[in-house]
Amino acid sequence: MDLIADILLAAGAIGAGIYCFILGRRLNRFNDLEKGVGGAVAVLSAQVDDLTKTLSSAQATAASSAATLTELTERAEAMSQRLELQMASLHDIPPAQPKPTAQPSPAPAQPTSGEPMFVRHRAAEVQ
Repeated sequence: MDLIADILLAAGAIGAGIYCFILGRRLNRFNDLEKGVGGAVAVLSAQVDDLTKTLSSAQATAASSAATLTELTERAEAMSQRLELQMASLHDIPPAQPKPTAQPSPAPAQPTSGEPMFVRHRAAEVQ
């Protein structure tokens, strides 16, 4: 019986050794920086760094754009107030007199002689 127990114990130890050897190889492939999860983690870490830089650049650009937009809005409000003031001052001006559309042309000068301007000649008068 002791012999059978020793054989089973040795077989179990050999099986555990083979299991650990296979598990070690799988763990090495799992942590490989080129093909395994270790490589994926390294790539993701690099992408996170790139995204962080891009995000900080986008935040700086957005802050600059917000400042420019605020400045332009203030200028537009000031211009709007000036235009309202000018419109209000136009209400104080009396309305313009309508201009005649067509002015009559001056009358032609009358001839100074006693003759009429247009003369009608009759053909030979019948007697």
